[in-house]
This record gives sequence, C-alpha cells and structure tokens, in this order.
Amino acid sequence: MVEEENRGLSPPAREDEAPQPLLRTLAPLLRGLERQSRAWLDSRRRFPLSMLQRAELEGLADDLRRQGEALDVEKPLLVIMLMGGTGVGKSTLLNALAGGAVAQASFTRPTTRDPVVYYHASVKTDRLDPALRMCRLASHDRAGLEQKIIVDTPDLDSNDLTNRDKLRALLPVADIVLYVGSQEKYHDRLGWDLFKEQRQRRAFAFVLNKWDRCNTGESGLRPDEDLLGDLKSEGFENPLLFRTTAQLWLDAAKTHSGGGLPPRPADLPEGEQFGLLRNWLELGLTRLEIEAVKARGVGQLLAQMGRAADGVRPPDLTAEAEKVKAAWTKTLSDEADVQADVLVGTLEPYQTEVEHHFSVEDQARYRGLMAAYTRLTTRLRYAGSGLRDRIPLMGLKAKLMGGRVETPTEWNLGEFVQKCAETAGERVLDQRGTALINRLLVEGDTKGFPLALLSDPTTSAGRLNWREKSTRAVIDALAEVERRVTHPTGARKLVRGTLGLFANTLPEISLVATAGYLLWNFFVRGEVPDLFQMTLVVLIPLLVVIVLHLLILMLLPVRWAAIRGEFRAALGARVADELGRAYLAIPGDVAAAVLDERKQVDALVAETKQVGDWLAERQQAARVSELYGK
Repeated sequence: MVEEENRGLSPPAREDEAPQPLLRTLAPLLRGLERQSRAWLDSRRRFPLSMLQRAELEGLADDLRRQGEALDVEKPLLVIMLMGGTGVGKSTLLNALAGGAVAQASFTRPTTRDPVVYYHASVKTDRLDPALRMCRLASHDRAGLEQKIIVDTPDLDSNDLTNRDKLRALLPVADIVLYVGSQEKYHDRLGWDLFKEQRQRRAFAFVLNKWDRCNTGESGLRPDEDLLGDLKSEGFENPLLFRTTAQLWLDAAKTHSGGGLPPRPADLPEGEQFGLLRNWLELGLTRLEIEAVKARGVGQLLAQMGRAADGVRPPDLTAEAEKVKAAWTKTLSDEADVQADVLVGTLEPYQTEVEHHFSVEDQARYRGLMAAYTRLTTRLRYAGSGLRDRIPLMGLKAKLMGGRVETPTEWNLGEFVQKCAETAGERVLDQRGTALINRLLVEGDTKGFPLALLSDPTTSAGRLNWREKSTRAVIDALAEVERRVTHPTGARKLVRGTLGLFANTLPEISLVATAGYLLWNFFVRGEVPDLFQMTLVVLIPLLVVIVLHLLILMLLPVRWAAIRGEFRAALGARVADELGRAYLAIPGDVAAAVLDERKQVDALVAETKQVGDWLAERQQAARVSELYGK
C-alpha cells in the first residue's frame, strides 16, 4: 500500500538540484529552428519544392514561431480539467481538493452549470485563457497549487446541449484532463468517445470516484480492473488511475476547524487514494512535469517538422552527374566533328583565298630579290581571288549556286572567317544547336538525372553566341596551322631553314658574281659584253630565284590540300573544347548545388532531431509518459 500510494509522485528537488527551466530553454531553440527553416525556404534552390511541400513547411515554421512565443514564460500555468458524466462527483472532488465548498454539489441533482476555475491568488486573471475568464473564478492560497488551474466542467452527458458545448469549448485549453468516473459511469459511450477523440491531443489521468460503492461486476472484474484493461487496450501501458471517495474527505474537511489540510477520514475503504491524488497534484506535478506536459505538443511538432524536411531532402546526384558527363563527352565530340566539317565545308570554296593568306604570311621570312619575286608571283597567282566575287555576273551566279560569302576587297582574315561562320550558322549550325540541347537533355534523363534540373542551365548554354565562338575557333585553328607551317619542327624545320638561307643569299650572290664577271672582262680583258651577256645579270639571279622557289613549293608546299587535314583536326579540337566548356560542367555544377541544398536540409533535420531528443530526455526525466497513450 505504501508503494502504491507513492506511485506517480516525484520527490521535490533540492534547491541546488533544481533543473533548468525547460520552456525558457525550449523557446529560443524553437525560434532558432524557425529562423533556420525560414532562411532555407526563402533561399534560391536548384531542387524544386512542390506547392504542397512549401505550404506544409511554411505552416510548420509558423507553428514553431507561435510555440516559441507561447512557451517563453517565467512560470507556465498547468490547466487540469475535470471531465465526467452526470453524478460521478466532479464538483465534490473539487470541493474536497479545495477543503471547502467551491463548486456546487448535490447528491440528488447535479447542479454544475457554469464551469468553475480554481486558481492561485497570485495569478493575475489576464494570464488566464480568455475561455477561462468567462467561467466562475475561485481563488486560493495553496502553495502546492500555485501554477495549477483546476477547472470543473459541465457534465459531458447532460441533456442540456449547451453544457456539452461549454465542455467542448474548454477542452482545447486543457493540458491534463482528469477523467472522473464512478462504478455506474466510468465507461459510458459519450464519455469514452470523447476520451478517444481527445487522447492524442492532451494528457489524461483517471479518477474512479465513489470507491466505497465499487463492487465486483457481472464480468467478475472490479470497475478499476475493467477500466485499466480498457485503457491498456487504448495504448496506455501504465495509466494513472486514482480510486477516491471524495465525499468522505469533503465531510472531514467540513468538521475540521484547524488550519491546514483536514485529517484523514476514518473508515476509508481499502485502496482509497484521494490523498495520493492530492499529493500528485501538489507535489508530483513539479515545474519539471508542468513544463514537460506543456511541451508535449512541441515534440510532436518537431517530429512532424523532421519528417517534412526529410521528405524534401534533395538526392545526391554526384554519381548521376558523372554518368551524364561521360555520355555528353561522346555526344559533344561527335557534334564537334560535324560542326568542324560544316565550317571546313564553308571555307572549301575559298581555298584559294586561304592559300593566298598563307603565302602572304610565308613571304615575311624572305628578303631582297626573293621577297620581291614572291610578292610579284603571289600577286599574279592570286590576282583573281579578290576579284571574282566583285564581278557582277559571277557574283550573281555565285548567289544562285548557294550564297557564297563575298570576299573583302582588302583581305581581312577575321572578317572573312566571321562571314563564313555566319553563313554556316544560317545554313546548319543554328538548327544543330537546338537539336544538340534536346539530345543532351534526353541523355541526361536516361542516366537518371532529373530533367527539370538540367533543362534551364543547358538551354541557357545553348543561347550563347555560338557564331562568335565558331569564328574564334576557325581563326585559332588557322593560326595554329599557320604556326606549324611557318615554324615547323624536326626535318621540316631543317629544310625550311636551309631553303630560307639560300633564298635570302643566293640570288644576291649570283647577281654580284655575274656583274663582277662582266666587269672583270671589260676592264681587265677589254672585252665589251654583248646584249646577251648583259642580260645574264638578270637571267642568272632570276633562274636562281625560280629554282629556289620551285624547291620551296615542292618541299614546303602551302596548298589547301596539304593543310586541310591539319586545319580540320585543329578546328575539331577547338570546337570540342568550346562545347565542352559550355556544357560538360553543367551536370557537376547542378549536382554540387543540389548537394549543398541536401546538406542544408540534413543540418535542419539534425538540429530538429537534436532539439527533439533533448526534449524527450527532459520529458522522460519528468515521468509524464504515463499520461499519454501510444
């Protein structure tokens, strides 16, 4: 009996062992979670949220803010509400707890019309919930009940429906519902249905009043045993049930003339626990238990927040990004080959102009007679390259044959190549660019990468000025081939150097030698040169220049057929490089951004779980789990 009467009591903590206030610590934690979740919701993200997901998370963030504001109080008030049917003795129980007539009570006709609020005199009425301020208020000075508000409610099975409405209006205010029954009414349908409706929302303890009248029923079970069995079937593993005879305690209080609590009545039935109930209310429900009960709903909110955040956690797309990048590399390489062929084909009709450009560049290494000869022969050789598109009839024919690019009067490689690239773009490349985006997106989708994440950045990359990039690729490729031609390596470098040395020296040497020979004969031998001998001064250097030029053309040809393959390979590499820079980084960048968002969600879930675990530990320490079913 001693062990049973101590059940549900928490020994009062010593002053130096008093736990830190739960709610005053929980309130800033909730506000911090609210700010963190709000910042995450308001930030720009790659991984999208559906409208329903956003609405749910914003609603939970609002709930965190409201809970934080509501719990940030110095001394929280615990509302304990008596609920039961007609005649079970709720008002008598309240009067017995108060030690006097606070609530109206009658054995013959229950008279509870207006709810009665029993509160400590130190509590200002404006701290009470507005619904409680409309009730009949009764103050007291009991130190053990300083933070507890006990409310006697109308009968839940009253024929007067307004009484039921009053009860339902007050239930949302309750932190703990003290379900009061008697042998006749502890499991009636209306009360049990209301209990099952409210049990997930608030704490429940149970009182079986009029214990002196309880007998074994037809089922062979006492009412308390039957009620405990029903409660365990509802998920209450260790329900808190008090067996009371409130009328005997109230009668003892009426005859008690001294101060303090009335003495224990005589002839109490065995197992009577009114004193245990009073001790539980005054001593068992310490501030730790009060705050644990007040914070019970917060634990459910945190669990819901954790589930909602976990449900929108972005996936880790790192592996998928690598697969997409590998697939795109091959596709872009193939596309680069096609675009290079298109650009080379656009330049194909202008191979004479390209050769002209290379010949002019090659002339820079020659001096003297060889330089003059090469400039003259080049001008004569390519005299028609800059004129044919300016001849009206030929220009018209060219346009009819497929829209040739007009060759500038003054050769300008950049302008010429730009016009060629524009022509290629108008004919083929623009359409291929659009088709390329679609192919890349389809491949990304087949590799498991969400299409919605790839679509925007891939489309944006496709909007780049590809004609300008194509022009730059052609110019760079021509420059690279030109560099290889003008600055060769290996044996070609030796041949080029030797021929260049001979070309810059032999014509002048032959000219000087021929003129010297004729002058020697004239002054020394007195031979007057004839016309043929005088022309040798020109013919021999010219012959040397022609021979050297022929050797250069044979050994170091600067012809389109010779440079086309190198140019095509260099152009393909540059186009592939441009396409790779534009597209290949997209899957990895998107995956990295989504991974950062995943880490943010993981941090939010971890913080929520940490607060939830901390709260669960405090609630477990408070030993209020028996007030809640599963």
